Amino acid sequence: MAAPALAATQVDFTAPGADKALLAALKAASVILSTQAAGNAQPQDLFAAARADYGALIGALYAAGHYGPVIHILIDGKEAAGIAPLDAPTRIGSIQVEVTPGPAFVFGQTRIVPLAPGTRLPEGFHPGAPARAGEVAGAVDDARLAWRSDGHAKVAVKDQKAVADHRNGTLDVDVTLAPGPVVRLGRLDFTGTSRVRAERLQAIAGFPTGTVYDPKTLERVANRLRRTGAFASVALSEAETLGPGDTMDVTAAVVDQRPRRLGFGAAISSSEGASLSAFLLHRNLFGGAEQFKLEGKVEGIAAQTGGRSYSLSARIDRPATFSADTSVYGFSTISRENLTDYSANILSLGVGQKRIVNDRLTLRYGLGFDSERVTDTTGTTSYRTASLQLGATWDNRDSQLDAHKGAYADLSLMPFAGFGGTGTGAQIKLDARGYAPLGSRVVAAARLQVGAVTGPALAATPRDYLFYSGGGGTVRGQPYQSLGVYAISPTQRSGGQAFLGLSGELRTAVTRTIGVVAFYDAGYVGATSFHGGAWQAGAGLGLRYNTGIGPIRLDAALPVQGDTGRGLQLYIGIGQAF
Repeated sequence: MAAPALAATQVDFTAPGADKALLAALKAASVILSTQAAGNAQPQDLFAAARADYGALIGALYAAGHYGPVIHILIDGKEAAGIAPLDAPTRIGSIQVEVTPGPAFVFGQTRIVPLAPGTRLPEGFHPGAPARAGEVAGAVDDARLAWRSDGHAKVAVKDQKAVADHRNGTLDVDVTLAPGPVVRLGRLDFTGTSRVRAERLQAIAGFPTGTVYDPKTLERVANRLRRTGAFASVALSEAETLGPGDTMDVTAAVVDQRPRRLGFGAAISSSEGASLSAFLLHRNLFGGAEQFKLEGKVEGIAAQTGGRSYSLSARIDRPATFSADTSVYGFSTISRENLTDYSANILSLGVGQKRIVNDRLTLRYGLGFDSERVTDTTGTTSYRTASLQLGATWDNRDSQLDAHKGAYADLSLMPFAGFGGTGTGAQIKLDARGYAPLGSRVVAAARLQVGAVTGPALAATPRDYLFYSGGGGTVRGQPYQSLGVYAISPTQRSGGQAFLGLSGELRTAVTRTIGVVAFYDAGYVGATSFHGGAWQAGAGLGLRYNTGIGPIRLDAALPVQGDTGRGLQLYIGIGQAF
């Protein structure tokens, strides 16, 4: 025979004198309410929750600056704190929680000594400010961090007093710190089983043994290991005790990523057609965290103009070469492009270095060789160049796939020397983006693209170095590469040596997963300069579905300026347009 179901326990929660914000904070902290909300709560669970609620509610009140509360928790009329654990009730009909917060306290004396030079304590930690417990903890943490940043890794709280004056409603705080000695970094040890060789782990980490301790130094060490992509997790821990000469050892616990990864990508546009890509990635090719990537692409599937294009590329990156923040790379790409104006077979080779200056700035420099065989209405032409490839990237966005604030800028300069009939000159490209929140749901995004080739005549410039406008990467609403120039011959169109692109978006979050976007794009192409060319523009609306790792994008756009438009254009991809 089944046991009879227990009647639901009635819970009444009141807080006389509390405002809405404080009442909400108390209910959020209540163990009783969270236990009941979880469903199917048994009497023993509610009894344990009631006894735990005293501490939870006091913590919430202290966090709000109330230090003289009165809390009653009655289980069927009896104070929960007075019920012995062995006398726990087997049935509970009702629980009454009544919290009288008492007055809100303000800080009286606020004293933390000694302070490291240049210490900045929280603005809310001063006499007369609301005496929230979090402000005290934050002030102590800031004071300790300042000492740690000054080399005192083992700074500790020597003494602390917090005295509440209930007559005056003030809280006096007096904290004494013990900074300890200036600490120097000792040895970096690794734990865990890694396929990366021990000497390469040390080289990648770039641990500066013998230098004065700084928490930012350890953060840089951890980031160097993480950015190789070879590790699923990296955690650094400091030794509890100091060694000879006030040195401190550090232990790094690393867990390897799976060495191989297979990935796929796809995008579709009504004018550009579909594109498919696949790659094979090896994160630790030779045991030194070398990253090797082999990628193939097919573009222009069912495109309105041009034909299918194919490419196969290989790239290898070796971290910590010459220095911990410098990596070397080599790449090769072979492709067959079938575009509206021409078809081309292209081979590109290159080697170079990438130096991470800090978390925002990256520099790169290398050498490249390009060979391009172009067929168009004028015949077949070969281009060959050797180039110096220089670049810098600045990035402080909060997200690469869906930025809400920050800025991004990539500048590249490529002086090149031509062979045979190919000209000599330089190509310059800039891609700058900015993001700003407008309230809690709207983000304004803007993009500026600039491209220029200087030096050779247009006909002597490799076609792959020239610029077009139109399509998902430049002007949505205009067909792919629909804007070029007729400067080589009256019947042969090509890209231009000057390009300017402008884009603006307003991104609005409708729900946590659904967003809408309004956008306007404009593009300019000039044969040899930034005057005398032509403009085109497009505008439209987009839909975004947030997958958690980045939004799925659907854009619909129409031409609004220029004579290159062909009606509605659709674009589907992953990530924001920029």
